[in-house]
Amino acid sequence: MAEKILLLTGHLAEASLARLVGTLDREKFAVRIVNIGVKVAALMTEAIVRRRLSPPLDADRVIFPGRAGLDPARLSAHFGVSFERGPDELGDLPGFLGLSAGARDLSRHDIRLFAEIVEAAELDLPALLTRARALIAEGADVIDLGCRPGRKFPDLEAKISALRAEGMRVSVDSADPNELRRGALAGADFLLSLTEATLSLVHGTQATPVLIPARHGDLASLVRAAEKAQALGIAYLVDPILDPIHSGFSASLARYSEIRRLLPKAEILMGTGNLTELTDADSAGVTALLLGICSELGIRNVLTVQVSPHTRRTLAEHDVARRMLFAARADGALPRFYSEGLLQVHDRMPYPQRPDEIAAFAESVRDENYRIMVAEDGIHVFNGTRHFVREDALSCYPDLAPGLDPAHAFYLGAELAKAEIAFRLGKRYVQDEMLSFGIATQAKPAHRTRLAEAGHTLRARNDAAHS
Repeated sequence: MAEKILLLTGHLAEASLARLVGTLDREKFAVRIVNIGVKVAALMTEAIVRRRLSPPLDADRVIFPGRAGLDPARLSAHFGVSFERGPDELGDLPGFLGLSAGARDLSRHDIRLFAEIVEAAELDLPALLTRARALIAEGADVIDLGCRPGRKFPDLEAKISALRAEGMRVSVDSADPNELRRGALAGADFLLSLTEATLSLVHGTQATPVLIPARHGDLASLVRAAEKAQALGIAYLVDPILDPIHSGFSASLARYSEIRRLLPKAEILMGTGNLTELTDADSAGVTALLLGICSELGIRNVLTVQVSPHTRRTLAEHDVARRMLFAARADGALPRFYSEGLLQVHDRMPYPQRPDEIAAFAESVRDENYRIMVAEDGIHVFNGTRHFVREDALSCYPDLAPGLDPAHAFYLGAELAKAEIAFRLGKRYVQDEMLSFGIATQAKPAHRTRLAEAGHTLRARNDAAHS
């Protein structure tokens, strides 16, 4: 039986909403549109909704525009029907409905993230703790203390103790057997990177060894190391080692697939830094691809590094990717429409309004305030007397009304520059709101039950009017 949905809208959006509703699956949705009686849907209030709608409502749920300052809990209680905040843009409504109220459960994952602090020996203890806390906040499960060849680490034990005192799990990564043994005796949870010849370094400790081949690419020695650990009753991880591009990358991927075949129940670790750090490409896409391989092969441990400036958010990107891929795998689905955290440069649907829809809206405007929208044909700038479309911000200047006060001119310049960035990259632009760059930028969530506060230029104008 089709779900009964009531959509609330205003005068300007009603026709566009009706066209969109006509594209929905009528066997799945029985949709009715109610024009709530306001010109712009975002301006509807709870008082107006209560006045315009009469209970009981013949609907399973009522959806209102995302920008409307309504409280869904209060309206649900008043009408006895579920009220839900819909998407900000009409074009996003089909996806919203297809995703069962537009939200996916991203609370689960099955990949443990190791975050390496490569300069752990050089940092003093307060600085190390500050760095470790920040990494934990971004999604790290294990803090990896990197030990550099030729660099002494006299306070290794003290740093392990301090990290564990704060409840953090710790791993030690060193090519020096003495440092590895010291780390194990100090209470490290994991030791990287042991071979069949150095496995005994964990003897008598709680440390879990992360095993690597005795010689690079030698999977036979890695299998022997794993079998030796298993015979001794030692839990272990294996790492065939991921190589950089043009240094054996493709062959190293094949090794991960082969080690999964040879050791079907083994816990595997993949270090992604050789790709994210050593490739001049945005790390979000690289991370998504590598964790997709991990998801398919059941690799549940990943070592991350963020040293290069272009990888400053790679740990947070790994956290988004592991959650998105877990949810998609659980659903038996492609990893689409689960999260926009990794859509940093381009948006899935950058231009929600068609040029003709913007033109229709512009014709209804009567005041002098400029509106700015972005469509596939460029930046639309309009008010009650003019409407023009340009591809860059600077070319808009001659068409603006003369005599703009400095504050308003500054505001328009900032908004137009932002609109040009959105147009060039294919990002969603909304006037007076920050551009979204996924996990690359962390904006404070908006309070969606009230209108946005007046900006600097409007406050200045109001102050001048009342002075």
